[in-house]
Amino acid sequence: MTPRLVLASESPRRRDLLASIGLTPDIIAPAEIDETPLRDELPRRLAARLAAAKAEAVAAAYPDDFVLAADTVVSVGRRILPKASDAAEVEACLRLLSGRAHRVVTGVSVRAPGGRRGDRLVETRLKMRRLSETEIRAYAEGGEGVGKAGGYGIQGRAGVFILSLSGSWPAVVGLPLHETEALLRGLGWRRP
Repeated sequence: MTPRLVLASESPRRRDLLASIGLTPDIIAPAEIDETPLRDELPRRLAARLAAAKAEAVAAAYPDDFVLAADTVVSVGRRILPKASDAAEVEACLRLLSGRAHRVVTGVSVRAPGGRRGDRLVETRLKMRRLSETEIRAYAEGGEGVGKAGGYGIQGRAGVFILSLSGSWPAVVGLPLHETEALLRGLGWRRP
């Protein structure tokens, strides 16, 4: 039997990014793990650890398939911003990011049949323009930033807030496409 592609995420953004390069996961199996940062954990380490933990958790149920997992972390310096749970948290994140540079680190982890694994980290640097309180409130009230790391989605209305980006736009959305396909190919996955 041909190994299937299992996406360890329920993120519609990750599915859309995969579809943009002609990939459709055979199975969507979100990982149920604790995403709380460890004490003094830095952003790069957190993104790598969570992506690997998600892949491992789902690969246990699908050992004969390719399991793809990712995690995106937004930070200002060493400070890790939350995945905003409500409008108030979106506002707090945007106030912190307003007029400042920040980093988005996305960890990608693939588990292949037989236990082989591959992992990558992609870091993107961004600068957000200064936002007015009216803009912050309007964006937060629209609900688009809820559930997103750092309280915003670059692929939506918040795209106009970004002055500059150095790195991978798809990684900021949630999945670096070049690195993802390279990991899959390197572990022997072939397009159907």
